[in-house]
Amino acid sequence: MMNNGKKGSSVAKKGPKKILITQPKPESLKSPYFELAKTHNVMMDFMPFIQVEPIPCKEFRKQKIEIAQYTAVILTSKNAIDHFFRICEEMKVGVSQDTKYFCINESVAFYLQKFILYRKRKVFYGSDGANKGLFDVINKHKGNEKFVYPCSENQQDNDIVNWLKNNQCEFATPYMYRTISSDVKSKISAHDFDIICFFTPSGVKSLLENFPTFNQNGTLIGAFGNNTSKAIEDAGLKLHIKAPQPQIPSMVAALEKFLVENKRSK
Repeated sequence: MMNNGKKGSSVAKKGPKKILITQPKPESLKSPYFELAKTHNVMMDFMPFIQVEPIPCKEFRKQKIEIAQYTAVILTSKNAIDHFFRICEEMKVGVSQDTKYFCINESVAFYLQKFILYRKRKVFYGSDGANKGLFDVINKHKGNEKFVYPCSENQQDNDIVNWLKNNQCEFATPYMYRTISSDVKSKISAHDFDIICFFTPSGVKSLLENFPTFNQNGTLIGAFGNNTSKAIEDAGLKLHIKAPQPQIPSMVAALEKFLVENKRSK
């Protein structure tokens, strides 16, 4: 049975000391996560709860989607960028220099520099890091664009699909990769952490697969993205830290706000 200690009251009195980020550890020592840990004297651990597997070209071809026919790409993660350009390279699809890229946030947009010559006139991102900001920027520039929205086989953002449908956009949603749960139960115990932060619905699914008897019992949970928040709530868990929100574009910013407010309340 996971997390069966009397933890809730101790976290409230002492404040959170151990935070788990369910993503790989940043390579750069200048990561804002490390600055946050130092500033607030908390321990920051990293453990990816999911693994990403590429969908082979042979399998992709069965979807019968001709990427070269589309004039704009909607990108909601760095994984989507990696696998979009992987598929293009493996299938020898030339991506036009006039292609427009609509990204969920600034971080995803800047990641494009790994694959293209970055030009602001063809790379756009939302102001708030959420779907609303993405929709606003697409609406300004959509014209007669044909959109391709690369996504995971088991994780499609229905809000984006519904918006494209409701706004009479021509689009396709090719599956280019899939996510599977990582084995984390042999490496960590969920009750070891005061805060656990999730970034995808698949990460929440992995928590429940690794710890099927997980009882929150005072563990604070953070979520990035509306779909992740919904997955947490659908699992019957209580959400404490949510991003993005106005003036809170990232999980780091959300944690910063939470930790500052927690200290003030003492």
